[in-house]
Amino acid sequence: MNPAPDDDLHRVVCHLDELLARRGLTLVDLAARAGITVANLSVLKNGRARAVRFSTLTALCDALDCSPGELFTISRPAPRTRP
Repeated sequence: MNPAPDDDLHRVVCHLDELLARRGLTLVDLAARAGITVANLSVLKNGRARAVRFSTLTALCDALDCSPGELFTISRPAPRTRP
């Protein structure tokens, strides 16, 4: 099965698990601190989010005491192979 074209362009990696572990927090703790539902945090944590509002990003960074660059990175593109 070939990935959809959008999947090839999406290389944003969310590091929510690592940040939660380092801070000893659960998704429920973060949801309460940031005012974001556990369901929305789960979508983000599992890499299923396709967009993040700046207000959400700000709330997450405030609650986790981090910068956007600690929460998200861009993965390297896969090497292209010749047909």
